[in-house]
Amino acid sequence: MAPNDSAETTGEAAGTVGRRKAARYIVPVAVAGVAAATIGLVPALASTGDPDLPKISAQELIERIAASDEEQLSGTFKISTDLGLPLDGLAGSLAPAAGERDGGAAAPQDKLMELTSGTHTLRVAADGPERQKLSILGEASEYSVIHNQGEVWAYDSTSDEVYHAEAPEGRDGGDRTGKAPEIPEGAPATPKDFAEQALAAAGDTTSVTVGGTARVAGRDAYQLVIKPKQSGSTIGSVRIAVDAENGVPLKFTLSAASGGKAVVDAGFTKVDFSKPAASTFAFTPPKGAKVTEADELGTGEGEHGAAQKALPGPLAELDGFEGANVIGEGWTSIAEIKVPGGTGLPAAGSGDIPAEAQGFLDALGDKVTGKFGSGTVFKTRLVNALLTDDGSVYVGAVTKDALVRAADAAE
Repeated sequence: MAPNDSAETTGEAAGTVGRRKAARYIVPVAVAGVAAATIGLVPALASTGDPDLPKISAQELIERIAASDEEQLSGTFKISTDLGLPLDGLAGSLAPAAGERDGGAAAPQDKLMELTSGTHTLRVAADGPERQKLSILGEASEYSVIHNQGEVWAYDSTSDEVYHAEAPEGRDGGDRTGKAPEIPEGAPATPKDFAEQALAAAGDTTSVTVGGTARVAGRDAYQLVIKPKQSGSTIGSVRIAVDAENGVPLKFTLSAASGGKAVVDAGFTKVDFSKPAASTFAFTPPKGAKVTEADELGTGEGEHGAAQKALPGPLAELDGFEGANVIGEGWTSIAEIKVPGGTGLPAAGSGDIPAEAQGFLDALGDKVTGKFGSGTVFKTRLVNALLTDDGSVYVGAVTKDALVRAADAAE
């Protein structure tokens, strides 16, 4: 692999990404949004390695991503997430049982949360904005979500349950006001979505280079490597493999500054950009399967409706909080949030929190002190949060020491 030559240019390419009308594929992955929100961009010129591809600058590669208009594909997709939390066990203890779920075991808003931890293999297909299919493959089971023009179907082979809804008007980028299950606006979906979010916030805190080439899903790809220039971030690098022919990101890898296994490793293991057969998106409920109609569930203002209305976006808009103050910029941005009532965690042994939950919190948290007083830092490999005893929260993709410094400076 040839050495990289780097030279800083402007951040105009990120604006191009934002203007492009992207195809909406259906590979929901509700993780890495916080990391992507802290990433800036400084394009750099670099040479490539094996396979032997023409030289390209980082800005040219970003423009190639922006110009990509592939709307038809099928293939196999693998996602591995390791935040350093016992999420599988936690999810199993907190998630409602199948019979208690709003919409049953096939309801997408519950099932797709499984993608936020562990390793999963999916089959995906897309034929423009009107037809998409995602299937989560288990050892002896399969869960599928199909959007076919005006209808959305979801089927869980384990429970033999079906969920059916009408697709909202304006599914291709319009208002999502219908009753069909929704992927939260801004949530990363395919490696392409990951790339767009990572490159959307241009700034001078980030180094971007073309870090050689690779073969991904049998296709030649350039590797776009994004790293922070600032110290104190928990993010080590973001590596995006971009199809050399059509500009579609094929693989996204988010590594922690602490090293070890990737925090998020998501990409195609097989991909075909030809038009999928129409039968791919056809669905008829199996005989005897329990079918739940979205119309029977009301307007969605209950427990799940409230969860779906928790829109990602500026932390200052979080419902129930007095507001958020953003400290710093780029990779080391920290959000300061005031907890309603101005109180921190219940004291151990107070009886205000179940013993099991208290043990889980104690295992995650480190007690810290500073000019701000005292508090607890809750850690993952990517995002850390300091909850002070007087009810302030400091959260970001930064180290524990950076959170303590921010809390001290806010006093």
